[in-house]
Amino acid sequence: MSTINIPAQHHDNDDAPGERSAVFTRVPPHDLDAERAVVGALLLSGSPSSPSFRFFAEILATGIVAGEYYRPAHATIHRAACALYAAGGPVDAITVAGELTRRGELAGVGGAPYLHACVDAVPTTAHGRHYAEIVRAKAYRRGVIESALRILEYAYSEAGSEDEVRDLVERHLTEIIAGIPGLHEAPPVVGDLYLDFVADLEEVQDGKAVGLTYGFADLDAITSGMRPGNVTVVAAASGVGKSTLALNAAVAAAKTGAKVMFSSLEMSATELMQKIAAAEGKIALHHLTHQGGLTEKGWETVRRLGPELFQSLPLRVYRPDGASLGDIASAARACARDGGLDLLVVDYLQLVEVEQSRNITREQAVASVSRGLKNLSVELACHVIALSQLNDDGLMRESRAIKNDASIVIKVERPDAGEPESARAGEVDLVIEKNRFGPTAIATVAAQLHYSRFVDMAHT
Repeated sequence: MSTINIPAQHHDNDDAPGERSAVFTRVPPHDLDAERAVVGALLLSGSPSSPSFRFFAEILATGIVAGEYYRPAHATIHRAACALYAAGGPVDAITVAGELTRRGELAGVGGAPYLHACVDAVPTTAHGRHYAEIVRAKAYRRGVIESALRILEYAYSEAGSEDEVRDLVERHLTEIIAGIPGLHEAPPVVGDLYLDFVADLEEVQDGKAVGLTYGFADLDAITSGMRPGNVTVVAAASGVGKSTLALNAAVAAAKTGAKVMFSSLEMSATELMQKIAAAEGKIALHHLTHQGGLTEKGWETVRRLGPELFQSLPLRVYRPDGASLGDIASAARACARDGGLDLLVVDYLQLVEVEQSRNITREQAVASVSRGLKNLSVELACHVIALSQLNDDGLMRESRAIKNDASIVIKVERPDAGEPESARAGEVDLVIEKNRFGPTAIATVAAQLHYSRFVDMAHT
């Protein structure tokens, strides 16, 4: 029988002069009858031509995975049944017994008689989805308990800094709200990944968007958009417009319904709102920032942007009180808990601070920030745009670590810099120096910085 050990609180008083501990032994939440019913329903699926075969898909549609069963034998049977289902073959007590025999796992689950016992435990296969939801609910409660115990254990140990404790608590809370906390599945084999691979391949070949849009057609075509769990680094010298470019991309993604958080360490929320209003309303930015600059037509545009854009745009603007990676990560996790997060923009890398608890170089500090943002993109399944400052010689500061963590590196260059009469006046090159999803190339856009925006060349 599994038990849960809960650390006791310590009291300093006359009745309890020393440290006291107690162990509460409890059986974690589970329902073995429901588990047997789920497994039995899977075993009654039959062949793909059978009417009952659809119940297998209905059960999997609940999101149930092998790791959510309390009894390990049920998890083992679930995996074997799913392997047969993915291969398109019949799923029943006999075929699953054969698959378990092939894997050397049949004896461990109780042999063929236990498979038939699970089949006999099913009142009706039509209720398989309901039984699966019961199993998932129990697994969720076990996960919450496990996360709570980890937090208690870490807090009692007095290890780590306050920021590390907060990070641990927030990660566990995010897991609790997002799904089944603490659930660890064995990595899938390629055979199990094949059907998803084919489905993704069909979307790519059919020309469907793979990731979030950057808002620029050529850039989307070269990179296939912004994908969850990846980082795009946008690097530029001061004054070229990297913040404007990133804000344009954030708004473009949000217009498609993506949940976006823009974290600025340079500009206030008011300044960012001014830039968005200028870009979307085609209002000269200086008209928004100077007294008496707005005409009546300009005021009408600003008022129209409220109901037409701002009130429905899923874009959050965050100006942290400090400038630490922990602050940004905390806000991002809060967004993930409150409706989700698809895109995080950080402006910019070199301004983000890390705890200087040891003697580290500036390059190591920035590398820590870069790695932290990469880990955050994976943890929250979002894309991250991280802006980076270029040196006067055109090289990215602390470039090695930043490039290693990035999936895409875009350097923003002005070919007309220092040449007022240049034939390319107003053009900006987005030089894609690294691209894990395609070739390196150059996408050219037009700068309309008086409107605080960049646009495709075709729209100029």
